[in-house]
Amino acid sequence: MPTPFSRGVTAAELGGYGKFNVWIMARPKTENRERLYTKVVRTRVTKATYERMEKLLAESNCRSIGEVARKILSREKIRCLYKDATMRGTMEELTRIRKELKAIGININQLTKGFNSSRDESGKAFYTLKAIERSKDIDAKIDRLMILVTSLTKKWLQE
Repeated sequence: MPTPFSRGVTAAELGGYGKFNVWIMARPKTENRERLYTKVVRTRVTKATYERMEKLLAESNCRSIGEVARKILSREKIRCLYKDATMRGTMEELTRIRKELKAIGININQLTKGFNSSRDESGKAFYTLKAIERSKDIDAKIDRLMILVTSLTKKWLQE
């Protein structure tokens, strides 16, 4: 069987079905050869240690147990990502307010377009009144938004 790295091979040559050429390429060459992992280190760990490493993997930006082990061995920082469960309700409300403000903004843009395309005074008055109603909705949302932002500021900037 030909080596798949040297040329395009058909799927049938690789043991599959199809008539298209499949190009399999090696990883791109790195400019910094010192950063390549060339030496293999194998070890055994206890179940408890492995579970701790799995927990670190789940909480961190690492993509594999091997990457967690390499960072531990080289004493690199493992950046863990935590979600504050107490903020869930606040974040959901902020997301909802953002969506509502976006919808109100779109609606006001439509009303503005109707106002500008209207030829008679009664049409312009209609669009003006509708825009005023929608702006009242915005005021209420902004007031709630300011309360949420103030509470978040107090929580995150506490000493």
